[in-house]
Amino acid sequence: MEAPTIGGVRIRQGDGSTVRLRRGASLADLAEKIGVDPAALVQVLFNLGEMVNSTQSVADDTLQVLGAELNYDIQVVSPEDEDRELLESFDVSFGENEGDEDDLEARPPVVTVMGHVDHGKTKLLDAIRNTNVVAREHGGITQAIGAYQVSGEVDGVERKITFIDTPGHEAFTAMRARGAKSTDIAVLVVAADDGVMPQTIEALNHAIAAEVPIVVAVNKIDKEAADPVKVRGQLTEYGLVPEEYGGDTMFVDVSAVSREGLDKLLEAIILTADASLDLRANPDMPAQGVAIEAHLDKGRGPVATVLVHRGTLHTGDSIVAGSAHGRVRAMIDDMGNTVDAAPPSMPVQVLGLTSVPGAGDNFLVVEDDRMARQIADKRESRQRAALLAKTTRRKTLDQLFEQLEKGEAQELKLILKGDSAGSVEALEDALLGIDIGDEVALRIIDRGVGAITETNVSLAAASDAVIIGYNVRAQGKATEMADREGVDIRYYTVIYAAIDEVEAALKGMLKPIYEEKVTGRAEIREVFRSSKFGNIAGCLVMDGTIRRNAKARLLRDGVIMAETSIASLRREKEDVTEVREGYECGLTVAKFGDIRTGDMVETFEMVEKPRN
Repeated sequence: MEAPTIGGVRIRQGDGSTVRLRRGASLADLAEKIGVDPAALVQVLFNLGEMVNSTQSVADDTLQVLGAELNYDIQVVSPEDEDRELLESFDVSFGENEGDEDDLEARPPVVTVMGHVDHGKTKLLDAIRNTNVVAREHGGITQAIGAYQVSGEVDGVERKITFIDTPGHEAFTAMRARGAKSTDIAVLVVAADDGVMPQTIEALNHAIAAEVPIVVAVNKIDKEAADPVKVRGQLTEYGLVPEEYGGDTMFVDVSAVSREGLDKLLEAIILTADASLDLRANPDMPAQGVAIEAHLDKGRGPVATVLVHRGTLHTGDSIVAGSAHGRVRAMIDDMGNTVDAAPPSMPVQVLGLTSVPGAGDNFLVVEDDRMARQIADKRESRQRAALLAKTTRRKTLDQLFEQLEKGEAQELKLILKGDSAGSVEALEDALLGIDIGDEVALRIIDRGVGAITETNVSLAAASDAVIIGYNVRAQGKATEMADREGVDIRYYTVIYAAIDEVEAALKGMLKPIYEEKVTGRAEIREVFRSSKFGNIAGCLVMDGTIRRNAKARLLRDGVIMAETSIASLRREKEDVTEVREGYECGLTVAKFGDIRTGDMVETFEMVEKPRN
């Protein structure tokens, strides 16, 4: 039986079975799974308006469209499943099998502090741990993630609590969401004088989505305009009913300035943890957890702040965090002390990694350095393939036609460098979220942690890209090279300034939209024949102004006879540049001689229309 034609190519059709593919898979990967020639798949996609070679990473939706054409159910493996399958291939389990019930011990709760941008989250944490983070921040906004362990007392027993400090600006939504996923309890900070704000609701939604208990800290009660009762009423509308109103959410009135209510807040967190959660972990297994933050330190190399979820992390352990790996050379706690072991729920800075992991990457301890390197290399190659598929601009046949009609879409390419992995990721998410239509595109071709290097500059020069440095500067001869190559480097210390400028640049790349504006209308009252000038129209300007060389159209009984221009314009035997409403004139139109009495001459100009 002859194979059917699919997308103009003769190829065997599938039976509707499911085909699992990793993110960023190529056509060669799909061809191997379904037993067809990769060249045939290239041809099918080409006929469907997509130009892809057989080894190129393909976007998930393109794979699914192709699968539908071939009668296969294409399932792109999620990042979590992909990582789980990778670890299983090395006989490593993550997040499972903590051992017997007898092996589990109580661990401190991990708390994420959330809320609106200026409601005092960092000052509240500052008051709790009695350090000064706010003084080091630019613009009073937290620019990096930290984790801190403090002690609170309940019923005479000292209990530890781990706080994760999430940045306050809206651009860090992705990191705030991740903070909620790696936490046990969310503390929602609401200013008593401001009340519930949009970002308060946003933070609340993240906590609800993460299915974690919420404790509300009503801050700034020392201010004259403070109204804690109003805050309770507002949050009741969003499902957070205070215990004193018959609900199950603990509300605590606090002041970061006067330190009022801080002990009650810590007590509320511990009581909520005891009532709602069974916080236990096995401290005797190989450590697993999450990298909360990472940055490149000039003297110490890559430094990652990790939070241990289960097991105990020891100095000398072989560790893999995302696509970074290494051996734990040293661990430093939140007070700056060197420690040899980090039990569950303890945040520590880890030194000894070969590269900077991403904020939110899972970390785990493996048998030896060799296995750590192999897992990290495979993770890196898979992430690179997924990134290539994500950043490849997809062109369907319809999009190709649209681009042909309006001219090729312009593209702004960026290289991002920042002081920490979380900041770079948050900036990238915010920039990719800028939406100004399909006419211009934003593509981030490289991102990294640390100073701007000559390698970054050479890539920008070759790709015609702009480099954005966030809390970092150019290193060595990179500035000189950028000047020589004409590469634009922009430096920022506050993230929303970068977002605003990039959005302005994208809008500047938009082709202007023009609209027609009628400038004058004249009625032809008489036609004069001239051997030298051809037919001359004797006109009366009915409204507006008729100008020489202006674009014009000739109308006869409301029908456009010709698109032309005013070739010459005279008034009382004198050449003039314009004739206003109510005056008579003589004019000739370019490249059109069939003018008649009663015709209308309408002049117009194209005016740039401001964009919304």
